[in-house]
Parts: sequence; C-alpha cells; structure tokens
Amino acid sequence: MNHERIEVDVLVVGSGPVGATFARTLVDGGRDVMMVDAGPQLSSRPGEHLKNHLAYQHSHERFGALIRGHLHPLSRPAPTADLSGQLISLDAGVATYAVGGMATHWTGVTPRHHPDVERSDVIPAAEWDALYSDAEALLNTRTDLTEDAISHRLVLDALATEYAELPDPYGVQPLPMAAQRRTDNPRLVRWTGVDTILGPLADGETDGFRLHEQHQCTRLVPAADGSRIEYAEIVDHANWRTLEVEASTYVVACGAVLTPQLLHASGIRPPSLGRYLTEQPVAFCQVLLGDDLVKRAARPIPPDDLDPNVWIPVSRDRPWHCQIHRDLPYDDMVTDPEVDSRLVVDLRWFGLADPRPENRMRFSGTAKDAWGMPEVGFEFSLSEDDRARQHRMMADLRRAAAALGPYLPGSEPRFILPTLPLHIAGTVRMGSDPDTSVVDPDSRLWGVENLYLGGNGLIPTATASNPTLTSVAMALRAAHGILRSGNQPSAERRAHERPGILVPR
Repeated sequence: MNHERIEVDVLVVGSGPVGATFARTLVDGGRDVMMVDAGPQLSSRPGEHLKNHLAYQHSHERFGALIRGHLHPLSRPAPTADLSGQLISLDAGVATYAVGGMATHWTGVTPRHHPDVERSDVIPAAEWDALYSDAEALLNTRTDLTEDAISHRLVLDALATEYAELPDPYGVQPLPMAAQRRTDNPRLVRWTGVDTILGPLADGETDGFRLHEQHQCTRLVPAADGSRIEYAEIVDHANWRTLEVEASTYVVACGAVLTPQLLHASGIRPPSLGRYLTEQPVAFCQVLLGDDLVKRAARPIPPDDLDPNVWIPVSRDRPWHCQIHRDLPYDDMVTDPEVDSRLVVDLRWFGLADPRPENRMRFSGTAKDAWGMPEVGFEFSLSEDDRARQHRMMADLRRAAAALGPYLPGSEPRFILPTLPLHIAGTVRMGSDPDTSVVDPDSRLWGVENLYLGGNGLIPTATASNPTLTSVAMALRAAHGILRSGNQPSAERRAHERPGILVPR
C-alpha cells in the first residue's frame, strides 16, 4: 500500500450532521477543511436524505427495506436481554458507514432538551437558547410540516383534549422537524440531510473544503508527550493507499461508538472513555385511528395525506419524550397488507436512563471488526429508578393510545429492543472534571490541545428527547471556540503551502 502525506488546516473525521456543522462553521470562518468518511457517497449531493426520492416519500416499508441494508452491527451477539436490572444486550446497535451517516435516513425530529431534566449545565444556561436557535436554522427545523394534514389535525386535537391538564409549554403540540414541504410540489417533503447543513459546500464550489468518501481514519498519532496530535492515519479504500494527514486542528465526530473506538485504537484512553453510556428505553405501539375520530374529519383522508407529527415534550412530572407519527418500521413491527395505512399511527415514548460509570463500552484487545478496528461490546443495565420511570411511561403510552383508537393487532404496547432508537450517548462525555469526563466544556479532549470531539457521545446527562439538535448546538459552540483559539496554521505554512497538496515523504 502506498503512503503519502497531506497537510491541511483542519481534519474532520465523520461526515454526519455534527461533522458537517464543524466543517461549515470553520470554512465560513476562513479555515481550510478536509472531511473524511469511511463509507461511500450515496447520492449526487453529498449526504442528501435518501427519503427525498419520490419512491420513498409515501412508503415507510419500502424506505425501511432500503435502509436496513445500510446498517452495520456494532457488536457480536451477546446474552439475551434482561429488563429486570441485570445486564442488557445492546446487540441492536448499528452504525451507518456513508457520507451523511445516519442523516441519510434519520427521522428529522429536533426538539430542544428540557432545561432542567435533560440539559447539561456544563455549558452556561445563558448560551443555550442562542445555540439552539442557530442549530435550528442550520437544520431547517420547523413545526409546520404537516399542519394541514387531516390525520395530523385529528391526532393533535384528540390528544390535546386528553391531556388538557398539561401546562404550556409542555402540552400537546406539533413535533419540531428538520424538513419542509417542497415549494414546487407541496405533496412532497424535502428532508434535511448533511447537504442541507453544508449549504454551498455541498455544491463543490467553495474554496477551502474537500470531502473524501471511502477514507477511513484508523489512528490518531499523538506527539511523544501526548499534548497534541501530530498526524492522522487514513486508509483510502478506493485507491488502496495510506495517507498521513497533518493538521493544526483535528475534529472527530463519527458517532457515540465509533469515536471512542478510534480513540482507543489510537492509544488515547482517558479514564471515562466509553463509560457513562446512556440509551433511551422506548415503549412502542401502533394504533388504528378510531371510527369516531375519523368521522370528525371534514373530508376523507387522501392516499397522499402527510403523516401526523405530534409531540408531548419532556417535563419534570413526565420525564419522557412522546412522538406520535410514522417512521421507519422496527424489525419486529407488524405490517399487514390488509390494513389501511392511512389510519395507522406510531406511538413512541422515549425514556431516560441515568448515566453511571458501570454502563460502558468494552474494547477487544485481539478481535477486530469488519473495518479492522478493535471490536466493541457493551455492558449496560437499568437502575431501579430507570425501571420505575419505564413503568410510569408505559402507563402513559396506554393512556394516549386509548384516546386515538384500537391497537393494530400484533403491535400492542411493548418495550422495544435496547439501542433500536440509535440514541446512544455519554461515551465521550463533556464535563468540568477530567476524571469523570473525556472533553472539556469547549469539546476539547482533556490534555490534548488540538483534538476536539463532537456528537451524541458528548452529551453527559440522562436524556429522553432526540439528541441531534443538542449535538449540533454543542458543535457550533466548539467550532466558534476553535476559530477564537490559537489552533490555526502557522503564518509560514499559510504563506508557502496550499492545504490539501500531497507532500512527498
């Protein structure tokens, strides 16, 4: 395999929403950025949401079949799950190796985390609102996606009546979605993908940005004293060569599992790496909208009616996040061709699990995964408090379902397999103490001056709401901090070298 050396201002490892946020912000701030992803580019625009294709706009089942082929298991099968507080299998955890990562097929749900129940106080409270607003703009978050859909209005009104006691702003309301109706054809939706976040960078017309597919970062090489990263080792799978990429700043944002995996493979192993892992317990069922409810509609539900997108936010008394919508079918979801899909509604209640150091990733010292990286495993259990909240959450799910209609046969309320939500967090957590966290409040790895991390793994708290908006907000804060910091290329290198040019070894 050939070896070559590249020098750049910033190397971003991972091309999901968080990596794209770093890239867009840093390029806008005048930095030259190289972004790499181990997977291929699946669309003409880098990281576009695959559901933007007409064939998948109104077929969850067809889209689900497409996406299942893009999901790679993160660990080998382990013992059967045990929800009684013993070790729980996280074998349903998967990763998407592709430009755009999970944003090529994500649901697009982007709520803000509750300021007391979920949000971390490591970042000053005064900053969160502005960070969230900027993140919502970047992701094109809105609440009007399905406001005129018949099924949406039926579900919204029925649940608002059922939960009339909930105070503002925690009552029944439209679900914040990173998507919008197309102006040229309002029957269709344009879902936010990484191409949305990259903006002009996705068009390939911006100087100072290059995106390389099928480029896998296998190792970060620290300086002898460990105070900084000297270069990154990247395998170009398309051309079968190894690149040594030297940068002033390194950003690793390749997911809550693959990010700590890369650090471990690089010999960078702070005490909390892979620990304090959290994942959201999920209660799920499907209902058929009741006849009495459907009769309230002013007109019949058309075949291309957009799905409902309804939300009951987390609150102190109700520490779970409620989504009433349609989404990718779970592996064990019932699909009956005789059922009128216009009347099917999914209820997903997301709970929270308190972060504890014994909930952790394991890294094999000998076994390798399909990508040649240390094989990972998981040790995870629910505390007594976690399980008590789950039981309350399940009772609330049943209450909501009863207000909408009968259960779809075979899809009665149940807890789904852990990690199917794909919301693992906490594995490279942010904090103010290097003994119990991996990065500082600026997202910089403790003790390493030029290495920053991003993604759901940084979230240090128990959360029930979808994590992407919060992770993008944290990435924005970190990227602006990088622009203010001294982590920049030297004046000599700027004067004499062009970033991205191969330098002979």
